[in-house]
Amino acid sequence: MDRRSFLQLGGAVGASALFAPKLAFAQAATDRRFLFIIQRGAADGLSIVAPTGDPAFAATRGELAQPLASGIKLDSTFTLHPALVETGRMFAARQAAFVTAVASPYRDRSHFDGQNVLETGGSLPYRLSDGWMNRLVKTMAADPRAIAFSPTVPAALRGSARVSSFAPSGLPAPAQDLMMRVGELYAADHQLGPLWNAALEARHEAGSLTDVKGAGAAGMLAAKMMAGPGGSRIGMIETDGWDTHSAQNARLNNQLKNLDALLAAYRDGLGADWGSTLVIVATEFGRTARINGTNGTDHGTGSAALLMGGALAGGRVYGDWPGLAPAALYENRDVRPTTDLDALIATVLAQHYRQDGTRLGATLFPETSPKPLTARMIA
Repeated sequence: MDRRSFLQLGGAVGASALFAPKLAFAQAATDRRFLFIIQRGAADGLSIVAPTGDPAFAATRGELAQPLASGIKLDSTFTLHPALVETGRMFAARQAAFVTAVASPYRDRSHFDGQNVLETGGSLPYRLSDGWMNRLVKTMAADPRAIAFSPTVPAALRGSARVSSFAPSGLPAPAQDLMMRVGELYAADHQLGPLWNAALEARHEAGSLTDVKGAGAAGMLAAKMMAGPGGSRIGMIETDGWDTHSAQNARLNNQLKNLDALLAAYRDGLGADWGSTLVIVATEFGRTARINGTNGTDHGTGSAALLMGGALAGGRVYGDWPGLAPAALYENRDVRPTTDLDALIATVLAQHYRQDGTRLGATLFPETSPKPLTARMIA
């Protein structure tokens, strides 16, 4: 039986699980973990980390400002959305920080193009074929066994460095008789036999997670695969549903509850390993400052980035807030970006992994080579 047939049949137990043993059972060279969470669809940073102290906020946002009345005060200017309860507790414990008015180099408003720039780290869409996370893997002294918690490897992780993907199978559990027959079929094959056994071991390790429903499932899975001395050290989770053109208050509230549950489950699942962990949450671009005619917002520019982790020197809101006065808006409609997202990512990762910020910035983002930010964000 050839390898293609093996993978097709292996799909009965979740083909992505076949590759997990390569990531899960060997001592890692670094104890520092990094998880990137992408918000696909353009998350509204003005509602997530809301500038409620800005004189123009209430008038500009209209109905969208109402939920923030019960939000979590971060400082005299900014309020965290009330759905982010656990994230607010992390902020109080100095394990979360937020960066306002951030954007990648992309200035148009196409989801596909914006996500490509965000993930590849290029200056324009489709200029680079590999992702900045794959380039990060190459800077490591030893293989960090990077993993995407999705059926396929996202653009941010694609490239020549070895990465893998893992997602619980959505198919019904196969009959035990089938499992035994497949095991017998592969037993005499010196190449496929060990792979099959390793896949079964990984399936057993993750089996308790495949039936978990609700918002925390992805966080629980990521923690299980990244915790302990043999866990992966670099991971990525994709979230979608952030394109809130209508009924934004209700939709965004649900989205943020899910994100909050994911982050809390990941934190709790890591246990002591949370102390050496960094999480970055970012989106391809922001949304319009003003509410639209369907109680939502349209594609914009500046947004907010979220940083979490026990490794963080948190409890702060970073960024040069440009304001919401009409003259301050970008193209008279969007939050004007004042912090380069590429520079933010390169700076915090350089601090986290004890690398030179200028050199790492040029490696991760070769077309822009961002200068490191001056803020110290990692403890």
